[in-house]
Amino acid sequence: MSVTGILGKKIGMTQVFDEKGDVHPITVLQAGPCVVTQLKTAARDGYEAAQIGFVEFVKASRVTKPLAGHFAKSDAPPVKEIREVGLEATAEGEVNVKAGDRVLVDIFESEKFVDVIGTSKGRGFAGVVRRHGFGGGPKSHGHMFQVQGSIGASSFPSRVFPGQRMPGHFGVDQVTVRNLRIRGIDIEENLIMVEGAVPGPRDGYVLISKAKAPPRERRGFAGSGTVDPLKASKKASPKKK
Repeated sequence: MSVTGILGKKIGMTQVFDEKGDVHPITVLQAGPCVVTQLKTAARDGYEAAQIGFVEFVKASRVTKPLAGHFAKSDAPPVKEIREVGLEATAEGEVNVKAGDRVLVDIFESEKFVDVIGTSKGRGFAGVVRRHGFGGGPKSHGHMFQVQGSIGASSFPSRVFPGQRMPGHFGVDQVTVRNLRIRGIDIEENLIMVEGAVPGPRDGYVLISKAKAPPRERRGFAGSGTVDPLKASKKASPKKK
């Protein structure tokens, strides 16, 4: 078995050109290096997973004594961010992961798409126009544009229904973006470039994993091995005598 994901940081966004000259917006992610701090097993924990930590400079005095003892069991350096990632079976069906192993960006070399989990930017206390996209009221003089308006009648139901969209805390939510196409991998610097936007601010921690349900390549866009439907239909049609 091998790990299916890695911890990283969001570096920023840029753009790249492909072979056809088309421009693609990409997000650059610092994928690792990570270290396996603990291996979860079905016999002991009830499920199989790997606990990994993002390797970066952290003072030993900044780590609590329980965590310091936890890292000492696997001879792992002190880390600040820890996540659990799933395991996948290898071709031989063996477990190739153990505590103390390093996890690098090369686990995505044979992948085309990844799923990224991040924490969205915090917007503080926001109104309904910004938080829920309400249209607002009249913008003319004498009106309050961003006021929510009526939230329920006075006689019936004489209360506010649960789930009513109202002003409140906006942002700082866990957001998952699926099937981001990989545009490039730098193994030496542990960088991965994915097409599209990733939730969170710069230097925000993200969890990058192999796509659970990658999209199928459309017919006619998968390369020279793709069957041309027009030619296939002509071959399948009965020949005239």
